[in-house]
Amino acid sequence: MSTFKELIRSVKSEVREISVAEAREAQERGAFVVDVRETDEWAQGRVPGAVFIPRGFLEQRIEEKVPDKAGEVVLYCAGGTR
Repeated sequence: MSTFKELIRSVKSEVREISVAEAREAQERGAFVVDVRETDEWAQGRVPGAVFIPRGFLEQRIEEKVPDKAGEVVLYCAGGTR
């Protein structure tokens, strides 16, 4: 059985961080963009075309919000830690 830290390390090894420019290019290619920040952060501004799913609800709502399960998905937050 893995510890929580081991699980997080494993997941992070499978997730690739990208730059803002790369995220913009991905969106232009048709990637689905998801904002995982909190409601107050979303209200202050967002990437045009992004879908709002707060991090605490991501696992519950991602299936209904992302139409193409095989497509590219870009998640973003305020600082890269969510």
